[in-house]
Amino acid sequence: MKLLDATLARIAPVDAGLLASAQARLDNKTKPLGSLGRLEEFGRRVAAISGSLAPRLGRKVIFTFAGDHGVVEEGVSAFPKEVTPQMVFNFLNGGAGVNVLARHAGAEVRVVDMGVDFDFGGLPGLIDRKVARGTANLAKGPAMSRDEAVQALEAGIELALEAKSEGVTMLGTGDMGIGNTTPSSAIIAVFSGRDVRELTHRGTGIGDASLERKIRAIEGGLALNRPDPADPVDVLAKVGGLEIAGIAGLVLGGAAAGLPVVVDGFISTAGALIASEMHPHVRDYVFAAHKSVEIGHQCMLERIGAEPILDLQFRLGEGTGAALAMTLIEAGVKILNEMASFDEAGVTGETVG
Repeated sequence: MKLLDATLARIAPVDAGLLASAQARLDNKTKPLGSLGRLEEFGRRVAAISGSLAPRLGRKVIFTFAGDHGVVEEGVSAFPKEVTPQMVFNFLNGGAGVNVLARHAGAEVRVVDMGVDFDFGGLPGLIDRKVARGTANLAKGPAMSRDEAVQALEAGIELALEAKSEGVTMLGTGDMGIGNTTPSSAIIAVFSGRDVRELTHRGTGIGDASLERKIRAIEGGLALNRPDPADPVDVLAKVGGLEIAGIAGLVLGGAAAGLPVVVDGFISTAGALIASEMHPHVRDYVFAAHKSVEIGHQCMLERIGAEPILDLQFRLGEGTGAALAMTLIEAGVKILNEMASFDEAGVTGETVG
């Protein structure tokens, strides 16, 4: 708990003066004002986050957090929980979607076992932060204890701080966990107060009967556990997931360390939502990679105040959207750093009036 409290105390709003100065610098580039749209937003935001008008582009790391979920026993997923460890092996072998897109983006993928119900036995390349062998069934009681939730949050914080010390300049989040759209829908239902049915979708592609079971499981879990929306750790413990907690911790740690955090889709945004509910300035450091097909995702983004960068109809997770969005954020930084000013290029600027 000491690390969590210390991290929350370190999170500060980004420098509004730097934001303005970065935009002024962009306005003096050889282009009409605002003509590079959101690339300009990305450039000025990274400048403010990093504390420099010439932000350094360096190593990019996507952390893919894995965990299992007891609520799978309610029949809420199209896949069995055995797929979670199988996909961990796939990540480590470089064969998953996130691996392909991270290679394309020039990013490293680090796989973290937060709570997979499998003994990997010190598997090379796997970061072991296992808190438990999966969560309990949230439809029948709390998903985890408060102590387990804090332990998982602090594991994510530690990974962000370690990355900062290594010279990493941009973090990305990803997830793997069969059944994890169920706790994600539960989390946004708690904070938004909206009906579960409005926020719950088909995840990996479940049919109508499974969707009804999923909705009933969430409704029952919320009624039974009564998570307190004023206490984000309580929400996380009662209806969340261990990989969601790890993501939330990474976002908190990134914000405390002054790093941009590129948040993937629905599950990653559930983690970012927990983090932003714990500290209001977290959202200054979050880039929403894309808009997920999951119907609850837009509600999450609105609550965080984040506009998605891409809309590619993704619903895979893993960090796939984060990998692609990183390339556009970097493009915005390169415009800020490399594009000539009117004076440098000898180009006449716009006249006023």
